[in-house]
Amino acid sequence: MKLLVRNMARSTSEADLKALFESFGTVQSCSLVLDPKSGGSKGFAFIEMPKAGESKAAVKNLNGKDVDGHRIRVKKADKIEKTQK
Repeated sequence: MKLLVRNMARSTSEADLKALFESFGTVQSCSLVLDPKSGGSKGFAFIEMPKAGESKAAVKNLNGKDVDGHRIRVKKADKIEKTQK
């Protein structure tokens, strides 16, 4: 299942994000969306977790969680959002 993580601190790294989600299961991929001009984070990312149960647990436990001073939002990625990557 592909998940969308929004409202992240620009300082949150891909490694930090992956470690956060790995506490709920296997992370197949973690893609922090970067600004092409600055190279910095745009404040959102896509996480792919192969097992639906683990993905749902991550959404349930991480949506609204404070990470690096920001309350992140986690949900299943919609088809339109997948093409923005």
